[in-house]
Amino acid sequence: MSGTPTLVVIGAGPRGTGLIERIAANAPALYGDRPLTIHLVDPYPPGGGRIWRHDQSPLLWMNSMAEDVTMFTDDTVRQEGPTRPGPALHTWAAGVRDGRFDLPDGAGTDPGLLGEIKALEGTDFPSRRLQSVYLRWVYEQAVAALPENITVHWHRGSALRVTGPREGRQQVWLAGRGTPLPADAVAVTIGHLEAEPEPEHLRLADFADRHGLLHLPPDFTADTDLTAVPAGEPVVVRGFGLAFVDLMVLLTEGRGGRYEDGEYVPSGREPVLHVGSRRGVPYHSKIGYTWDGERPPLPRFLGPERTGALLAADRPVDFRRDVWPHVDKELGHAHYHRLFTAHPGRTTGDWADFEAKYAAADPAGPELAALVAAAVPDPADRLDLEALDHPLDGVRHPSFDALQDGLRGYITADLERRHDPGHSPDLAVFLGLLSVYGQLIRLGDLGDLGGWWHGFFSHLASGPPGPRLHQLLALSRAGVVRFLGAGMTVETDERRGLFLAGSATVPGQRTAARTLIEARLPDPTLERTRSPLLRELYEDGAAATATGLLSVAPDSGRILGRDGRPHPRRFALGPFTTARAGGAFTRPRTGGPAFRQNDATARTALTLLRDLPRTAG
Repeated sequence: MSGTPTLVVIGAGPRGTGLIERIAANAPALYGDRPLTIHLVDPYPPGGGRIWRHDQSPLLWMNSMAEDVTMFTDDTVRQEGPTRPGPALHTWAAGVRDGRFDLPDGAGTDPGLLGEIKALEGTDFPSRRLQSVYLRWVYEQAVAALPENITVHWHRGSALRVTGPREGRQQVWLAGRGTPLPADAVAVTIGHLEAEPEPEHLRLADFADRHGLLHLPPDFTADTDLTAVPAGEPVVVRGFGLAFVDLMVLLTEGRGGRYEDGEYVPSGREPVLHVGSRRGVPYHSKIGYTWDGERPPLPRFLGPERTGALLAADRPVDFRRDVWPHVDKELGHAHYHRLFTAHPGRTTGDWADFEAKYAAADPAGPELAALVAAAVPDPADRLDLEALDHPLDGVRHPSFDALQDGLRGYITADLERRHDPGHSPDLAVFLGLLSVYGQLIRLGDLGDLGGWWHGFFSHLASGPPGPRLHQLLALSRAGVVRFLGAGMTVETDERRGLFLAGSATVPGQRTAARTLIEARLPDPTLERTRSPLLRELYEDGAAATATGLLSVAPDSGRILGRDGRPHPRRFALGPFTTARAGGAFTRPRTGGPAFRQNDATARTALTLLRDLPRTAG
């Protein structure tokens, strides 16, 4: 057996690509000229992986503007390794147009993609297929940047399990391969997970089977078979986030409908989508203007010192008690800094005086609210996170028909606000959310943090492009989408054999349907994952949090055992871990916690591999 150190990276999507890029950046100084073999394992081509593969509907967009997507580090990333700048998505497309960058093999034969690249501007929302080409290009650049002593081999398949002693060489077993890949270190970067149905979904599926109905559990919308969803019939949709937006597109334009002069022209093959959720509203629109002027000083109240102190405390960290007050104060500080500096006519007094009093105030005390009320006369200019999280609390309508105009008004107002620079404190809060997420990653999974916080962040910061909400309004006016409201409930009617959907917004009313779609991603939980690899890691002693995330050391990405010890040779990065990062991709010059994680894991793995004894096998 060869004595060449070997790293197996399981998952060839953006996270696996990012790890290879960081290995290329760090290897010259940290690893030297010793040979290294990297085996990359994924059933989908490297770069995009499964979620960002080329083979999906061209109707599906990214959820970010092209100028807000980069795979390259800059000097805002707090990392030990060297910065290696590279183009964001829109500047890459411009480089393809002017001949500075070559397209990956095969991409130049797709006229639709070529047309999109030719027309792409920074404020456009590209198709996911275009992002697939960018990611493939980034992967090829990362591999080309590796020193000559490091080679990469892609294995088109799935990893089933990892075996081997803590202090010895690992074995990675692949589907359809009789012998394992030997590995001195293993990094799991498989991205989003499929999951077994939750108990409630099993009950609903059983009800559907007995009555000849259709129930579609949480899944990746692009991978869901929607052919059985009937045309012209009411369909109950539970979930109003990004999975719903994809569903909306595939069941309308994907079935031949089109938009003309801002109105929707049906094909006649659409269902009628009755959509509701806990909040009862879609995620807030992406902000449609760019930043100018002074940026808020971030972090201010939740930075490395604060999170370090929480980690060093002699009691368990409670998110609501110990963390949330500082999150609230951090976001408020970003909001009011922008209001005072960019819109001073809507404030009273001096920013320096306000900031000093704001800093001294108890995060949960009444003096903070009194300070804000005195300095910001218009309540519409004050930050109210509770109201943002529960926009329909107390709102009641006598019927679902009465609700429709109200929700269209809410969405219209949100679109206007999120595209009006006069409300630029909203963008400051967005930057604050990114900063906060980067700090919370250090704390791991804190109960509420895994569920409520991620949903709250997504609601405020990861909403759909504005054009999608304009399409939603058009679909509502056309009667193809109908709103159900907040506090959505789903019941089953055994006598009639129907699903019944209601909400707190329209008390006492129910909508009946023969189809129920759960429009959300499966929870990233080890307990119900369909990944045999993660199940085996868990059974082999890997720790999981109360919310089902794989526990990893925040400073290295090493997988933690249930005894608290980090595994010396096993690493993991991605949304299924306690180091999950907010958003799929990083905006340029925002610090990129995912970049920091990739760098730390690459450096730790390279140090391990460098220090192996120079002996065979």
